[in-house]
Amino acid sequence: MGKYLMLWEMDNARTPVDPKERGAQTQLLVAMVNQDMQKGKLKDWGAFVGEMNGYAVAEGTEVEIGNMMQQYIPFVIFKTRAVASVSQVDEIVKVLLG
Repeated sequence: MGKYLMLWEMDNARTPVDPKERGAQTQLLVAMVNQDMQKGKLKDWGAFVGEMNGYAVAEGTEVEIGNMMQQYIPFVIFKTRAVASVSQVDEIVKVLLG
């Protein structure tokens, strides 16, 4: 099972201009995030203050993470990176040192 950093951004072309409509859309997406947090799919999630983007941390297989992300598309655009823990990086360094 891998750990993934997902940088997310709301698709401005699909984001309502009207504040009430935008709030309703965002409320729905935040409810989905809360469900994914309760299910343990997402380990951490946050929004950058004053922006329509942020980050999430998820753990799972590539298929599990891909399936989870599909529920947010096309309203959210993701850049996803697999991340290594400090112990994994330590193992990589040990190989370098022989």
